[in-house]
Amino acid sequence: MAKNTICLWYDKDAEAAARFYCETFPDSAVHAVHRAPGDYPSGKQGDALTVEFTVAGVACLGLNGGPAFKHSEAFSFQIATDDQEETDRYWNAIVGNGGQESACGWCKDRWGVSWQITPRVLMEALAAGGAEAKRAFEAMMEMKKIDVAAIEAARRG
Repeated sequence: MAKNTICLWYDKDAEAAARFYCETFPDSAVHAVHRAPGDYPSGKQGDALTVEFTVAGVACLGLNGGPAFKHSEAFSFQIATDDQEETDRYWNAIVGNGGQESACGWCKDRWGVSWQITPRVLMEALAAGGAEAKRAFEAMMEMKKIDVAAIEAARRG
């Protein structure tokens, strides 16, 4: 296990979530599934209790802790994309697998985990500052999934 690991609480689908992330994002893998040694409040002996996985290079532990806690936008994975094709691929995988769209490049997967699918061109425009950043920001504020061509046009003015 990595020295620093993000722990994600799931009701009961940590293994399914980890496998979906690993099918969707490069540099991802399920490393181990640990089964409950006995019954517990939200599961039975032998159920998947924790899942060790990496998603896009980030060490994670999925915990099947039951329905007590829900995910929120206070935590999200930000995935930097190089072009519209990559942006569409990740967005469509998340939203098309029972997820939902949000605003400004954010979406949620079917387990409630938030994702920012962020084209690098948007981050570069915001980092440029000044009028270029303002135009790109204003364009982004009107979007759900980020439109790379629209951000590029906004950058140019």
